[in-house]
Amino acid sequence: MIRRIRRLVRLVVPLPRDLSLAWSTIKQRKGGFVGSFIAIAAGSAVITACGILLQSGLGTGVTPERYSGAAVGVGADQSFWLDESSAVRYSERVTLPADKVAAVAAVPGVRSAIGDVNVEVSMLTPDGDAVSGPHDFPVLGHGWSAAALAPFQVSKGRAPSAPGEVVLDADLAERGDVSLGATVRLVVGSIPSSYRVVGIATAPDGLDRQSAVFFTDEQATRLSGRPERVDAIGVLAAPGVTPSELAGRITAAVPGAVAKTGVGRGDVEFLDVGDARSLVVETAASFGGTMVLIVVFVVASTLALSVRQRRRELALLRAIGATPRQIHWMINAELTLVSFTGALVGAIPGVMLAFVMRGVFVLAGAMPPDFEMQVGVLPALAALVLCMISARLSGWLVARRVAKVSPVEALGDAAVEPKRLGWVRLIVGVLLIPLGLLLTLGNVASAGESVADTAASAVLLFVVALGCLGPLLLNGALVLFGWILSLRSTASGFLAQANARANWRRLSAATTPLAMGVTLAAMQVFGASTTIAGARHQLEDGLRADHVLTVSSGAGVSPEVVDAVRGVPGVAVATPVAQMQVLLTFPSEDSTATKVYAAQGVAPERLSETMDLAVIRGDVAGLRGEAVALSRIVAQTVHAKVGGTTELHLGDGTVIKPRVVAIYENGLGFGDITLPNDLVVAHTTSQVNTAVLIRSADGTDSKALIGALRGAVESYPTVQVGGREAFLAAPGAGGQGDWALNLLFQTVLLGYIAIAVVNTLVMATAARVREFAMLRLIGASQHQVRAMMNGEATIVVLSALLFGLLATIPPLIGFSLGLTRSPTPSISLIGLIAIVALTIALCWGAITIATRFAMRPGPVDAIGGRE
Repeated sequence: MIRRIRRLVRLVVPLPRDLSLAWSTIKQRKGGFVGSFIAIAAGSAVITACGILLQSGLGTGVTPERYSGAAVGVGADQSFWLDESSAVRYSERVTLPADKVAAVAAVPGVRSAIGDVNVEVSMLTPDGDAVSGPHDFPVLGHGWSAAALAPFQVSKGRAPSAPGEVVLDADLAERGDVSLGATVRLVVGSIPSSYRVVGIATAPDGLDRQSAVFFTDEQATRLSGRPERVDAIGVLAAPGVTPSELAGRITAAVPGAVAKTGVGRGDVEFLDVGDARSLVVETAASFGGTMVLIVVFVVASTLALSVRQRRRELALLRAIGATPRQIHWMINAELTLVSFTGALVGAIPGVMLAFVMRGVFVLAGAMPPDFEMQVGVLPALAALVLCMISARLSGWLVARRVAKVSPVEALGDAAVEPKRLGWVRLIVGVLLIPLGLLLTLGNVASAGESVADTAASAVLLFVVALGCLGPLLLNGALVLFGWILSLRSTASGFLAQANARANWRRLSAATTPLAMGVTLAAMQVFGASTTIAGARHQLEDGLRADHVLTVSSGAGVSPEVVDAVRGVPGVAVATPVAQMQVLLTFPSEDSTATKVYAAQGVAPERLSETMDLAVIRGDVAGLRGEAVALSRIVAQTVHAKVGGTTELHLGDGTVIKPRVVAIYENGLGFGDITLPNDLVVAHTTSQVNTAVLIRSADGTDSKALIGALRGAVESYPTVQVGGREAFLAAPGAGGQGDWALNLLFQTVLLGYIAIAVVNTLVMATAARVREFAMLRLIGASQHQVRAMMNGEATIVVLSALLFGLLATIPPLIGFSLGLTRSPTPSISLIGLIAIVALTIALCWGAITIATRFAMRPGPVDAIGGRE
């Protein structure tokens, strides 16, 4: 038993003499291990970057500012929990009942509990320009009692005591050039009011991501529009009570309260910090998990190619008496050194990649710019372990075949490449094609989003089919089109075609991964272009408004503005539009499922004159009270019918069960869920509209109407009149940064695949040193050899593009049918050119460089060297 354990340990942990021998082998065969080293280093960099993002999302955040003096910050649960480990964030702030303040104050150890409300404010200069917060962060109004949570100290003047009095923080007063006793105009929503500045206050550590305006508590409550709700509760602890102890008591004593201490108080104070934390953790975990699988696959395939190129060496070792265990020990030790070194080297650029990804998150608006990154050893250690495990496992699998066969068979296998594909590989590849067609075009998926999602996912089946049948497809292409790709009229063309026909298995090792990369890239690019084009087409065709009201600053357009413009001569219809994200819960198999959808709130009166939703069934005129209209895709997904009900969680967590009054087609352009406007406005954080759509009466002069509208909104200084393009350019409720995040992940994914493809091409080409030497010894010039390789590169590029793009057609058709009911996807010309150019650059660049490297030794020296 002890002997078996020792053998197992030696298989897993190489002895020092094994490592010494492995290092000697690596030094003699540097070229064979460079590709494996690069694949492992790149994989380690990606895994390390995802690990740093995940660690940062779990452990860091933003330091609280106005709550810096509070021991505990208490807020409502901002997430809807799908299960014990995963949750979806609500898009609007979830508030607490005002009576929770008294409940928290009654908890033992609480010195005082102070309720706080946030009112987004625009402070105007005498010229009408808005004064923003630091770094364009918002200006927020609060009740004066909440000033004790920093605590703010009045440096000039006094606290507010009347509804028309305010206290400004010192930085805001300086930026707005406001002095004590001055009168300022503050806009809440779109409603301006004048206030007298009775005090200037300062916080101990200043304000870096907000500006503060303090009203009386009663005025702040009135402006918030929610007299019986508070946004958060700041808790001051009694002497001798620790924050963590107090937070535990509050959580246990007050149902529905989420108590945070330390940096976690920033999540309660700043809604965007909690949103960013949740998004970073979710995306880093999911994308990191996907990348781990891809890294394992790429590292395994690269190492397999490296070991296969040593078939003669390994076969000779078997022939002179090496045992299977010794073969395993040798490869085990080599891969231990390569994977350990590669993983360590890759961790350094992995840290830089993490900060690049953070920059994209910030650019997309998904992460605040002051969100701190936490760089530790755990992500690098995880990358090291994963890369070493994948390398060792792949090395064992590759060496297993060589180690099992007899020495005579090993030499025979090494001498000639197999000319047929394995039956299992062939059968799997053939069966995957009709299965992929069935999933994309056979309507086997459930209706709704499942159709498009299944079609998009089915591309993986075609990618695997390419991997299985790639050599066979390449051989068929050479038989049919080889004479076109490499003409026999020149010696180099003849050599390229003859070499390709004779070594099609070797050439397919370069073609297949390139074709798989083309398929994945094309599906990502053209799937995105199809979605964007479909949404744009629905929005442009469905928007019938002539003019649009938006705001230059502040939260949005107040409902009072709608009443002001409806009476303007020449205005036929004025439709307010509010946007948010909602959660829809529906039965799914034996349980329930919850999905996030973009929603809009509109007034139903004469809606079709400003917005055409392309109603299929029902009537949007019924959008009153608790009613909802669903897009076709959503209705099919949740199996909803007109007259039925569904369960919705609004942006602030409120649960309703509205009746379905209509089903429409234009969900991509206007949002998948349409609700009554007053319902949506009441449950948004700022209780305002995103825009107001104006349809002019027939025969109305456009310039005259614009002038009349500007006159009607003159008393609302932040409201501006624009054309329909103002609504077309506005981001939807689904999040304007989604495209940037998708682009980031696609770039990282495809970039790593590109590294794998270049690795394969370089390794496969560089291993042909003796072949090039033989050609030169029998009379071929260096130019002819390079021309031959250019011919082979042409075959690889054209074959990869042909197979890769053909494999994308069925998934794209199914995806387009599911989203837009049209079988014609939108092909981005720029995207197509980029894919073709990148394919050519990767292939020709890798093969050209590797060919020059392989021809550096003299022919006589190279012909006698190792393979």
